[in-house]
Amino acid sequence: MDLNTISPAAGSKKPRRRVGRGIGSGLGKTAGRGHKGQKSRAGGYHKVGFEGGQMPMQRRLPKRGFKSHSLKFNAEVNLSDLQQLGTSEVTLAVLKAANLVPTHAKVVKVVKTGEISIAVKLTGIGATAGGKAAVEAAGGSFA
Repeated sequence: MDLNTISPAAGSKKPRRRVGRGIGSGLGKTAGRGHKGQKSRAGGYHKVGFEGGQMPMQRRLPKRGFKSHSLKFNAEVNLSDLQQLGTSEVTLAVLKAANLVPTHAKVVKVVKTGEISIAVKLTGIGATAGGKAAVEAAGGSFA
């Protein structure tokens, strides 16, 4: 095969639509734009969400809810993740090194998902009520 012999797959290239070139072309006169109206004019169109002057949907509906920008710095760790980690001392740096939490995480919490049977000392890490009880029942502690 040479560069001068390759060609696109059959049917993948269609000729450009030439509008406004007479009756015989099938796209003469109004050139596929219909009759009158804003969409038929040159340069005449509207922005996304425009409803012809009627109050648009995004302005008719009430504003609701709030999303905190600090949420992206929070992370969760399961009990089963701590079990697999297998270290006795767990800090934020250890969790980041093990890829259990994102590198930009600042606040980490242990949640009660899975089981833990080893004693771990958690430093600078929070926990839910159930997570704390499970870690302490396994002989672990929080600092």
